Amino acid sequence: MNFILFLSEFMIPFLVFYVVGYGLLMKKNVYDDFVRGAKDGMHTVAGILPTLVGLMIGVGVLRASGFLEFIAVYIGKVTVYLNFPAQLVPLAIVKMFSSSAATGLVLDIFKEYGTDSYIGLITSIMMSCTETIFYTMSVYFLCAKVSKTRWTLAGALISTFAGIVASVLIAAWMSAPISF
Repeated sequence: MNFILFLSEFMIPFLVFYVVGYGLLMKKNVYDDFVRGAKDGMHTVAGILPTLVGLMIGVGVLRASGFLEFIAVYIGKVTVYLNFPAQLVPLAIVKMFSSSAATGLVLDIFKEYGTDSYIGLITSIMMSCTETIFYTMSVYFLCAKVSKTRWTLAGALISTFAGIVASVLIAAWMSAPISF
């Protein structure tokens, strides 16, 4: 275990020195390349900033207005038969738009139900096996100037649904009593 801790402490500095050393060996102007890359990064951030702000405002409005709780009540009446708790419906919806807003919901869920509860297990697994679909599509497609997304949204929604189903099944398996 001490070796892993030692390795993790020195991995980032090692990679930085490796990249700089390799650049110097190849007779590259490392500092100018760094500045050029940072400038390109700032242009990318400026290009996607309106999209990010719009997504954050939209999720904030949905959460503050109570619409997520309203929809959770109605969708939860159906999902309860699928062993998917109604309390997690807002999380499943918000996660498609914003991971940071979903993290706020996760903390609320953990505070209310605990991390080791059935709902807590589903929450943890669901956060790790689903993606922020609309954020990812808007940011990456905007940067790459992709205008025809074809089947991306359908594939992403199917993948998210599969991740939610997997989280329910894995949590049910993990919380099942062990009998010998």
